Amino acid sequence: MEENSANFTVAMPVALPPRRSTLEKLKLRLKETFFPDEPLRQFKNQPWKSRVILGAQYIFPVLEWAPQYTLQLLKSDVVSGLTIASLAIPQGISYAKLASLPPIVGLYSSFVPPLIYGVLGSSRDVAVGPVSIASMIMGSMLRQQVSPLKDPILYLQLAFSSTFFAGIFQASLGFLRLGFLIDFLSKATLIGFMAGAAIIVSLQQLKSLLGIQHFTTKMAILPVLTSVFQNIHEWSWQTILMGICFLVFLLLARHISTKRPKLFWVSACAPLASVILSTLLVFAFQAQNHGITVIGKLEEGLNPPSWNMLRLHGTCLGLVVKTGLVTGIISLTEGIAVGRTFAALKKYQVDGNKEMIAIGMMNIVGSSTSCYVTTGAFSRSAVNHNAGCKTALSNVVMAVTVMVTLLFLMPLFHYTPNLVLGAIIITAVVGLIDLPAAAHIWKVDKFDFLVMLCAFFGVLFVSVQDGLAIAVGVSVLKMVMQVTRPKILVLGNIGGSDCYRDVHHYRDAAAVPGFLILSVAAPINFVNATYLKERVLRLVCDENSKELKFVILDLSGVSAIDTNGVSFFRDMRMALENKNLELVLVNPLGDVVEKLERGDDGTAYSLFLSVAQAVASLMQTMK
Repeated sequence: MEENSANFTVAMPVALPPRRSTLEKLKLRLKETFFPDEPLRQFKNQPWKSRVILGAQYIFPVLEWAPQYTLQLLKSDVVSGLTIASLAIPQGISYAKLASLPPIVGLYSSFVPPLIYGVLGSSRDVAVGPVSIASMIMGSMLRQQVSPLKDPILYLQLAFSSTFFAGIFQASLGFLRLGFLIDFLSKATLIGFMAGAAIIVSLQQLKSLLGIQHFTTKMAILPVLTSVFQNIHEWSWQTILMGICFLVFLLLARHISTKRPKLFWVSACAPLASVILSTLLVFAFQAQNHGITVIGKLEEGLNPPSWNMLRLHGTCLGLVVKTGLVTGIISLTEGIAVGRTFAALKKYQVDGNKEMIAIGMMNIVGSSTSCYVTTGAFSRSAVNHNAGCKTALSNVVMAVTVMVTLLFLMPLFHYTPNLVLGAIIITAVVGLIDLPAAAHIWKVDKFDFLVMLCAFFGVLFVSVQDGLAIAVGVSVLKMVMQVTRPKILVLGNIGGSDCYRDVHHYRDAAAVPGFLILSVAAPINFVNATYLKERVLRLVCDENSKELKFVILDLSGVSAIDTNGVSFFRDMRMALENKNLELVLVNPLGDVVEKLERGDDGTAYSLFLSVAQAVASLMQTMK
């Protein structure tokens, strides 16, 4: 063996990491953390004119596809835009009611934000507009302090202000490339949260489907059911009959489109058809005089400015910031998930940071034009995709259609019954309950299933935001447990080969006499160094063999160490020497070797490239 460094003894030359300055290391670490996709690589070795063009295309994705746009693409986008508009108009009115906002605000939110996304969005399939879950969360959080009936102006101001802060938060994540923060909402968390929220949203619509006038504003399941049965005297059989008919019609249309995707237009057109038919029935039979409530008169015209309604200071600032943060996270998560899903189907890339900036700018501009929080809606995006959209221009076509509606067609919605809006919402949120995904989580990871249940029951029995917080807390606890209690595998040799595998997983893996071979599969730092030391020493004691001479640590899974990690190796070396054992390190990564060398205190470590090499070399030493 030969000396390779002051504190490493190696059997074969082992390359130590190249010397780098502290600034170089910091730049490399920041690049790996915040720029894993290297967004500036396309500018390398390009003339300045090309760099200007590429830069403009990076900021405004519309410049990428607009120069190659053709009439054939336009035909596809017009068809898909008109199709999603037929869905967006009734959904916009319905979701605004869900957020306790005037119905017209839902249509405003389906006009301006899609225009912004058409310029800044990087997805071809995402259809922009209000969504049910974000609408429900905004309504439930704002109603805790302000009544939309007693003080509608203040409530509207808080809604616009919350949208502004949601946009600021979303755009900031994109500009600062901090999108990994939303990954704390795991798949299990989202499945449980969405299912619980879908049930709460559906139960809330019983107010419209039963004709109840006095209904709770709370979002937990017990207050909602209590309110339903305490007001049986307000139930209207006319409303119930009409509501059930339209709910069955919408669910049947959804079922047909689910079973036969080519008939996507059935579920896409069903909401607007329901609105038209129910409005005609109410008008023909004057049903508003027989217990069926209607929307009433809606304002005409395009979005009025609302920047003067933003409340960026005062006693309600904490409420709007918290509401903006929660709705911003939920809508951002849904929008990016939708974009990535359909991008994978069509085999193109969606830049997550661009999407965050686009969604954030939509909400910032929207808050100043009488819109509330919007994002990429899954139901509308699915219709947009199935309708054959080619570019983001389909959003522009949808926005123009909504504009025509705002200018000329608003009086037609005067007799639209509230019950049909409730039926539309229920039909939209039913798809959020994903039982096959829940069963798959149970099969794969029981702890993830527990996280899902925490989100589900937290939303049902506590509140929407608290249920989400509980689930995120449990997810973080799981992550902390995995970091603080990493696995240590006992390796054995598979006969007739140089392979060393977990003896508890491979039947053919047998321990090598005189050696305890361990593998650590986690960074070694201040949160787990003590645990790892205790665990290794316990395994040494359990070995209980007088033949034991060497403890080999396979460090190929240790990506990094800190000061406590350096102390761990020093303490392990000393503890094993007291037992007449030698510590041997195998295949440490560059960062580990560098910090062990930098923390040199005279301790020498035996270093090998592989476990097989270490065993072979040390056996020769024993002989």
